[in-house]
Formats: sequence, C-alpha cells, structure tokens
Amino acid sequence: MPERRVVIVGGGLVGSLAACYFAKRGWTVDLYEKRPDIRLPEHSDLVEHRSINLAISERGFSALRRLDPELEARVKEHVIPMHGRMIHALDGKQTSQAYDVFNKHINSVGRSTLIKLLLDEASSYSCVTLHFNYEFVKADFDTGRVELRDVERSEQASVDADLVVGADGAFSRVRQRLMSKVLMNYSQTYIEHGYCEFSMDPLDGSFAMDPNHLHIWPRGSFMLIALPNLDKSFTCTLFMPWSEFAKVESDAEVTAFFRKHFPDALALMGERRVCAEYAANPKGSLMYVKCAPSTYKSRAVILGDAAHAMVPFYGQGMNCGFEDIEALDRIMVKTLHESGQANDCTANLTDDQLHKALDEYSVTRAVDTSAIVDLALENYVEMRAKVVDFAYLARKHLEGLLHRLFPQRIIPLYTMVSFTSIPYAKVVSQWNRQTTWLHQTIRAVSVAAVIGIGAISVRVLGPRLPPLRELARMVTSKI
Repeated sequence: MPERRVVIVGGGLVGSLAACYFAKRGWTVDLYEKRPDIRLPEHSDLVEHRSINLAISERGFSALRRLDPELEARVKEHVIPMHGRMIHALDGKQTSQAYDVFNKHINSVGRSTLIKLLLDEASSYSCVTLHFNYEFVKADFDTGRVELRDVERSEQASVDADLVVGADGAFSRVRQRLMSKVLMNYSQTYIEHGYCEFSMDPLDGSFAMDPNHLHIWPRGSFMLIALPNLDKSFTCTLFMPWSEFAKVESDAEVTAFFRKHFPDALALMGERRVCAEYAANPKGSLMYVKCAPSTYKSRAVILGDAAHAMVPFYGQGMNCGFEDIEALDRIMVKTLHESGQANDCTANLTDDQLHKALDEYSVTRAVDTSAIVDLALENYVEMRAKVVDFAYLARKHLEGLLHRLFPQRIIPLYTMVSFTSIPYAKVVSQWNRQTTWLHQTIRAVSVAAVIGIGAISVRVLGPRLPPLRELARMVTSKI
C-alpha cells in the first residue's frame, strides 16, 4: 500500500503525543511547530511561564499507557503527587481535603518537562520529522496541500498530506480553515476573570509548604492557588475578576491586597517579589471554546484546545486532549478490524474507512468534550467559594462514606472525572442521578426523623404539637 502521510500542526503536548500515535500506527508524520525547539538550551525558558501549571491524572496516563507503558513510567518519574486540596483560611489555618477516600491523587508536572519528553519520544520514531519555526498558513483539505511559512527565513513551504491534524491551540488556524469546509457550530466565550502568576521559592532548601497538596486560598469571588514543582518551588496563580485587577496597580496596592487576603502566602513569597511579579507578569484571559463537527471527510481533524478549549479549574485540559488522541486511535483501530484486518496499522485504512472513523469520532467525542468544558467552568465556583461551605462539605463527607461502602454504585463527581475513564457525558448523567437519589434519601430520612420525634413528643407531652402529617409536610417543603 502506498505511504500514508499525516501533517500535524502544533508541536505542543497534544500535537507531539499525536505524532507518536500516528507513527506507531504506520503513518509517515510531519509535525510543524511555530516556536523553536524548546529542548535546545537557548530556548528552554519559552514555556516556563506560559500558563497555569499542569495536573495530570488517569485520563492523561491512560493515553500514555496505551502508546507505551514505559513512556507512562518515565513521565511518572517527573511528577509530584497531590493527594488533596489544602485550604488556607484568612487566619492562616490550613485544612486538608482529600481528593479520594481511597487515597487516589492527581499529579503536578512541569509543562516544559512533559513537552520535552513527548518530543523526544516522537523523535525516536524514524517515520517522524519535526519542523520548528513553521507556522500554518492555509490548507486545501480536498487535495491535501498544506502551506506553511518559515518564520525565521520568511519563506513559504508546502507539503502534501493524506490527513491534516490541527493541534494548534485555542486560536487554531486549522479550525478556522475547517470552518470554511463544514457547517460548524462554534462558540468562544471569555469569562470575566483573569489570572496572574507568581513564584514561591524553597524555604531553607525544602518546600515552603506541604508539596503533596494543591494549595487554595478561597476568597469568594477570587482565589490564589499554588502547585509544587520538582525544584521545590511553587507556582502560584491568582484568579480574579478583571474589575478587581483594575483596583490593584501600584506596589502599595499590591502589598495591601495580599496582606488583607493572603497574608501567609505573602510572608512566604516576599513582598518585593510579589510586587515585581505582579507588575512584570502578564495578566492572562480565560476563555472556553466549543465546536462541532471537528472533522472533514477523511482529510482533517482538530484535537485538544483547537476543538474544546476550557478554563483550567478541573485540571482536565491536557488530560482531555490526550484522551482525544486515545479515543481517535481506538475508533480508527476498531474500524480497521471491522474491515477484516487483524493488525493495528491504521495507515492501511482506505479513505472511505478513515472518513467513517473520523465521523464517528466527531459525533461521539463532541458530547463528552462539551460536558467537561461545562464542568471546568462550574468547578471554579467550587474552588473559590464552596470548599468552605458547610453544605458542600457535608455532601462531600456523605458521598465519601457511601463511596467507601458502595464503590461501584456511588462515585463522587471529582473521582469520576479525575480517577476514571468514564466518558465525561456519562459522568454528568451519573452525577445527576446520584444527586436526585441523595436528595430523596435525605428527604426520607428527615421525614422519618420528624415523625419519630413527633411520636415521642406526643406520647410524653400529649397532643400539643401539630399533627404528624402536618409536621412531615412542613419539613419536606423546606428540603
């Protein structure tokens, strides 16, 4: 069979892992990245402060494991386990909230470290060619002609491909081109909050705080978080409405703001550093993207943020992008097997078979990615406000107890998202059923308790209370 070539636009986390998957399945791979090679010493700092720290969990590890269990093991050598949230109160009191009753954990990992590992893995395949300093210009998906520009030499280049993969981020140019070929439903929404990053150095040669937690300073409408790094520092991120950022400009205002809301963090970071980094570091915007379909015939597909950018509050952006690749690979391999071939070389798919596989991926994946985009947005409210709310904590405790007793029947939302590979849409469906069941159970228990108390009161005190039926009605109307 003639050579099958895939052009991947974007050499970040999703693009580099996609290159490995396609290479393993027999494709000739050309990966184009507009930035320089960050593995070179002179470019190593290009992504150090690009955005919020990464948290990798089961969905991300599952995609690495399917490609190569040894790659998963190598990545795990560079992570720091985080077993729960450490909540910092205004008075400095710290309270740990475990992520899971069975001690499962998410993991902090450096963005540049992970990209370098994946680029090295891609480079290990002889059929992969990495092209740096090339930006996507346009593509004719029907003919497979992709045009690019060498940003260093300002020269045009072109390449022919059987398949074009867009992994070029939230502002994807491949997606823009795809929109001219399909009837795409597309939305891009900015939220009224931004972020700014800070750093916290080691203290006396060790971590300044417990490294096995994601630290949160919840303050209602805004919050500060901190994730550990392998060099024993923390990367801290302030999430806040733009209207609040506008009120904090001078060094004096920055210092006063941190003294009022994050005094313990300020003591560890240092006033001079906080002021300097607040002034120097960019204030990033937060947005989310939904689109469907994400494919065109047998010729193009977009993955990761290009198809479903999300706010970072569930730590699922990278994990979801990696799961995109695994989901696509599973469908392509399944389609190949259904054609009668016993091998996993998806480069052997015909155009019709590949078209079928991409269509199936687009339809099934859109439901799940839409669900996690919504969940990520909702989790912001939980992190900045609900983690100190009594009702939230009571439900968390009850669900944890029930999950321990019935681990297959009652599963907390966070556990389903972060520690399983249950499709996101099914996660939401199961969570809604559990919520209904819990409310009905609490309602029934409350009514039973009132009836019991009422019966005892009548026996002891006589008929001085409203009828039991009326008491039950009064209680259930409040639940």
